[in-house]
Amino acid sequence: MATIAVENYLKHVLLLSEGGADLVPMGALASALAVVPGTATTMVKALADEGLLEHLPRQGVRLTAEGRRVALNVLRKHRLVETFLVHVLKMDWSRVHEEAEQLEHAISDEVLDRLDALLGHPQSDPHGDPIPSAHGKLSSQVYATLATCVADRPLRIVRVTEQSAEFLQFAEQNGLLPGAALRVSDRNLPAGLVTVRRATGRSLALSLVAAGKILVEPER
Repeated sequence: MATIAVENYLKHVLLLSEGGADLVPMGALASALAVVPGTATTMVKALADEGLLEHLPRQGVRLTAEGRRVALNVLRKHRLVETFLVHVLKMDWSRVHEEAEQLEHAISDEVLDRLDALLGHPQSDPHGDPIPSAHGKLSSQVYATLATCVADRPLRIVRVTEQSAEFLQFAEQNGLLPGAALRVSDRNLPAGLVTVRRATGRSLALSLVAAGKILVEPER
């Protein structure tokens, strides 16, 4: 059985490779786990010896098939737990990430399957993050963000990628939730600002950084 530390390393390699990167840089992995590079390197070498990672010195790491299986299972637990906490226990979506970080290592696969059935087999969590299937499938669909999408077209928010409580509270206060309709009315690159118009007709100015954390698709 994988330890909490092993599960966390594998999960973060999976998350950091979401954009399609073949190799995850060691610096990025160490930063995501809040450890010094030396600590990350020692753990990565151990995981490579166990056949869970491939480590290419000075290049980065990638998951093996077995490492990906473990990582997807942990991510599935995390996102189903978040969904349960929000939709069943009615917790604030800005507070469930830390709770799920703890619970993802504690629940069994049997409990996970029952949780999935109870929730109606959701495909995404409250933040719009895709939930891996029981068979290890994870949606790899690529979406534009409010920083990169076509302007002045009807859009729908599909995902908020920032997990910090502060950003999620800001998003909720301003109606920037998955499923919300809006359009980009102006994008001022020199000023680093994106102006969006929500379905209510009210406008909101976002920094390019904040806009880049909100994924959208054309409204159908």
